[in-house]
Amino acid sequence: MPSKGALDRIRRSLKRRQLDGILVTQPENRRYLSGYTARDHAINESAGVLLIPCAGEPYLLTDSRFYLQAEEEAAGFRVKLYPRGLFPLLRLLLKRLRIKRLAFESHYFLHSTSLTLAKLADSLKVELAPLTGFVEELRLAKDATELARIERAVLLNEAVFQEIYPTLRPGQTEKEVARAIENGMRLNGAERPSFETIVASGPNAALPHATPSDRQLVAGETIVIDMGLVLDGYCSDMTRTVVLGTPDDKTVALFRLVRKAQLAGLNSLRAGISGMAVDKIARGVIERAGLGERFGHGLGHGVGLNVHEGPSLNYRNRKPLGAGMVVTVEPGVYIPGWGGIRLENMAVVEKEGCRVLNQDTTFLDL
Repeated sequence: MPSKGALDRIRRSLKRRQLDGILVTQPENRRYLSGYTARDHAINESAGVLLIPCAGEPYLLTDSRFYLQAEEEAAGFRVKLYPRGLFPLLRLLLKRLRIKRLAFESHYFLHSTSLTLAKLADSLKVELAPLTGFVEELRLAKDATELARIERAVLLNEAVFQEIYPTLRPGQTEKEVARAIENGMRLNGAERPSFETIVASGPNAALPHATPSDRQLVAGETIVIDMGLVLDGYCSDMTRTVVLGTPDDKTVALFRLVRKAQLAGLNSLRAGISGMAVDKIARGVIERAGLGERFGHGLGHGVGLNVHEGPSLNYRNRKPLGAGMVVTVEPGVYIPGWGGIRLENMAVVEKEGCRVLNQDTTFLDL
């Protein structure tokens, strides 16, 4: 089901900008507004486009492959097929709806497609208004239904980790562990991983976005496992760092440092604080330990229909966070030739603080 009131908010925002309608092509935005769940195989192979005028019924434009699904899922939208492609149908609808100023999502349009749209608009004397982040702004704060779905995805992700963690043994390869995790996700009811699972051991753990390899797990080394899944359309994302056997003093000290930074970030989260400020607070813990240069990425990011969306917790985001936003808090320390440690939980921003969605404490074993 689409988010309640989303279409009304879109239309009010369009009217304030003196626009007559908008084309929505970004898949998660399309789903958010219509409830239509079909996914694009690629940016040049669309499962459908929303045409939302300021007045009158909204349209879902698609082809015969998706017609039945669109009819079933897109409640409140009139489904129209384009047997000869999108633009001939769009020409007819823009005339019929008397749209003279049309917005489109410029960040999810191929250059070649935007040129075709511009030619069509010019022939109809329609003014185009490229927008970026227009629908995404509405998606920042999650409603109660969205929060419940995200929390279920988080807890299922943890359940999969709790199944896999006791099975880890020296000699397994990173690829084998990643494959077991993703199989476990599907067997437990997830739609799919929300991103390609990261399993990085030993020196590979110094790469924040390492690709699982044929390297075998070794006792005493750090193993960074970054995993997430999609459930009911909504994503989860968490990172655990574990050691097979007894960790040495260096590993324990670094683990505790990263955990201290994570807690500092979580304790500072609240409505009204900027993403930059939260990042600075957590990062300061690691910097004061003399390891600031070993923490190169931002502290976190938003999670929802996309696993990476706004708001960001980094030095660039000066905007205040709002209640209902869901973010990751994931500080890390990465040492070339040795390995790395990252800890990641998800939390909901609230008026007076935050609510951590994760319940698993396995990662505190160190």
